[in-house]
Amino acid sequence: MRYFSGFSLRDESHFFKDFLKESDYTVAGFSYGAIKAVEYAAGTSERIDTLQLFSPAFFQAKPEKFKRLQMMGYKKNPDSYLSSFIGSCFAPYDVQKVYQVQTISQELEALLYYVWDLEMLQSLIDRGIRIEVYLGSEDHVIDANAAKELFLPYATTYMINHANHFLQT
Repeated sequence: MRYFSGFSLRDESHFFKDFLKESDYTVAGFSYGAIKAVEYAAGTSERIDTLQLFSPAFFQAKPEKFKRLQMMGYKKNPDSYLSSFIGSCFAPYDVQKVYQVQTISQELEALLYYVWDLEMLQSLIDRGIRIEVYLGSEDHVIDANAAKELFLPYATTYMINHANHFLQT
């Protein structure tokens, strides 16, 4: 299995152990890592049976003002921004230990301004790749309902009741 971590994170796949398919032919990603997983799947000729997207980053419905404020907050104080971001990922529950990596503003910008390419998703399906999307109903980072509407025609989509961005209940 190939796994792509979320923004500023590493080694967080254990949060998804109940859902992850441990297979040589599975590609998975969390949040920003879901974008990376889709891009990887689209750009490789390797066999992929299942593409698992956990709380895929979905900000294309957010207004420009929201995105600018996020960028300003990050540039002003990256450590404070990331601390608040991790808190939002675990809300409404207690923050758990995660391993973070150094980030750059261009990664946050790529995350905030990413637009999901529906033709790309369809091309993955046409290659025989099964797409699974997992969303938390209590996600404080993304609009899980809007993400559900976007992915529903292309993926088996699971809305996990009372779950946060890390799909914890």
